[in-house]
Parts: sequence; C-alpha cells; structure tokens
Amino acid sequence: MAAVRLVHLKTALHRHGGTPSIPPPWTIFRLPNRTFRLFSTSVSPPSKAVVYEEHGQPDAVYKLTELPPVPIKDDDVCVRMLASPINPSDINRIEGVYPVRPAVPAVGGYEGVGEVHSVGSAVKGLFPGDWVIPSPPSSGTWQTYAVKGQNVWHRIDKSTPMEYAATITVNPLTALRMLEDFVDLKPGDAVVQNGATSIVGQCIIQLARVRGIHSINIIRDRAGSEEVKEKLKKLGADQVFTESQLEVKNLKSLLADTPEPALGFNCVGGNAASSVLKFLKNGGTMVTYGGMSKKPITVSTSSFIFKDLSLRGFWLQKWMTSDKAKECRDMIDYLLSLTRSGELKYDMELCPFDEFPTALDKALGKLGSQPKQVIKF
Repeated sequence: MAAVRLVHLKTALHRHGGTPSIPPPWTIFRLPNRTFRLFSTSVSPPSKAVVYEEHGQPDAVYKLTELPPVPIKDDDVCVRMLASPINPSDINRIEGVYPVRPAVPAVGGYEGVGEVHSVGSAVKGLFPGDWVIPSPPSSGTWQTYAVKGQNVWHRIDKSTPMEYAATITVNPLTALRMLEDFVDLKPGDAVVQNGATSIVGQCIIQLARVRGIHSINIIRDRAGSEEVKEKLKKLGADQVFTESQLEVKNLKSLLADTPEPALGFNCVGGNAASSVLKFLKNGGTMVTYGGMSKKPITVSTSSFIFKDLSLRGFWLQKWMTSDKAKECRDMIDYLLSLTRSGELKYDMELCPFDEFPTALDKALGKLGSQPKQVIKF
C-alpha cells in the first residue's frame, strides 16, 4: 500500500511540477508581543484520475486512482474538470506510439473544459466559477481536479455547450488551420476530403460552407451509407460519394457544377488517398493529417509530372508549439462562437466518469462505430 501511495504522489507532483513536500495547512510567524496562526487552503482537493504507469494497451494499463492534494502555488489555478474527450491521440499516448507524450506515470487526456475552483495569490483575471480550457492543450485532463499555471488556462464564454468546449481545440482547430494554411481559397472554390464522417471531416464541411467554399466528400462503403450522405449534406456538403462510386475512369464527370478542387484532405491513406488526388485540379495540394487505414499513400508519376500536385502534412501540436498561443486562443473563441450559433456541430456522446471503462471500449472500437466519447466528471 505504501508503494502505491508513493506512485500516486509521484504522479500528482509530476503533473503539476510540484516539490516533494506539501506545505503544512498552517504556518506561524511572530511580531512583537503577538503570534499569528494563518490557516491556508493552498492545496487542491483530492482528485480522482485515469492514470497509466506504463505504456501498453489502454484497457490493460489504465487505473482509476485517487490522487492526493497538491500545492497551489501563487500563479497556479485549480480547476474542477467538467468534461474531456477520448481522442485517438490520447490512446496513442497511452500506447507509447505518439511522437510527443508525457513521462509515465501520467494522467490521461489532453483537452477538456473545467470550472475554476480556486486560484493562487498572484493570479489575475481568473476567478472561481469561470469556465476555462487548457490552451494550447495540456496533458492530464482525465481527472476531477487539475492544477496548472495561470498561463495554461483560457477563459471562455460559459454559455458554450459543455461538450463543445471540451472538444474544440484538437479537431475543429485542425480543420480550420488546414483550410487556412495551404491554399488561398476564395468563395466559390472547392475542397475534397476522405474520412468525411470524422469530426475533422464534419468541421471541414461546415467551416467551408461558412466561407462559401464547396466540399466534395468521400466515405467508406457501409450499411446505412445513404443516411450518412444525407446527414453530411444537411451539414453543408455539396457532394458525397462512397469509395465504390469512384471506381470510374473519369472521376471529374461526377462533379456536375462543382468546380475542380484545389485542396484535398487525407486522413485515411491507401486507395482513399488516391481518390482525393484524382479529384484535384492541376497544381492542387493534398494535405495528410492522419492514416486510419495504416496503408501508404501511392502517387502516380503522372500526378507529379503532368498535374504538378503537391503533398503536404499537418500536425496540430507542431503548429501550436510555434509561439502561437494568442492566435490559437482567438481562433478557439471564433470556433466556440460558431458552436453557440449552431453553425458548427458534430456527433458526440457524453459518458459519466464512473462509466469510463465503457467509454474507453467504445473509443477503441470494441463496440462498433460510435460517436466521439466525452467524459463528464
């Protein structure tokens, strides 16, 4: 039992950058002829957390653990977490295969939303009751209380639906940056993408629509594909094709009045990536941000020589570490405003923290196709 408590304490101190000793709840100092005893609340409440002490299969290595209180330093903010999603990158971090990951033992999670519980004596501009998100994202959001420096937290509008506040940073921001960073798109232009049912895909459709940009979308063949097409069209998709519909010699004949796209997005790889390339006009660019099929991208020689296509990659974490905190927060506020107005929405399922094992099974694909799992604390 002592060893377990030491591990828990190490985890808590590691995630908050604490010191090996927690200050006593009171201190005594003396002035002439007087003694003062100050009772302090400068420690967090105990925190229930999803902890992994080694890398491996998430459902085999995680533990639901209670962590002890940790010190709240002068510039720290203690946040009671409200919600946090299970993203594919969270799973990859636990597996130990993601390029950037915290040292173990670690608390899972990377984005989320919480309510300020208490603040250190030097904190300005944040108050108990404020809603905040870690921006840029920060590891350790799968817990009931998180203590981090004031500079980590970004205050947001409390009228934002909680599940959107919890998930706004990773997927919607990826969609926005990819639309902005690679091709100078104008109203009336078009983009093409595979993986259109993913959250990034749904966001690309809606953010393109807001800017007057057409979207051509590719989905995999599956039962209920016609219903999926209608759903994406209600979000603003101009064209939606299953992969089997693209087995024709002249793909562009399927576009009708939609212009040839200058920009494409690939999160699948394999044949689905080849389909994106075939749609692109001369001089077009395909941006890869994922590889769900785990199959390589194959490009014909003629695509380079005669169409002069460009292949690029995008990784949000690299973009956010390039001193763009202010710009990042402005974009997040914009995206959150779209969720409040109903112009940006996507599928999610809220899951109580006590049912985390079920949410994890859904996120791992053990229970078939499921919406994004968002833990509610």
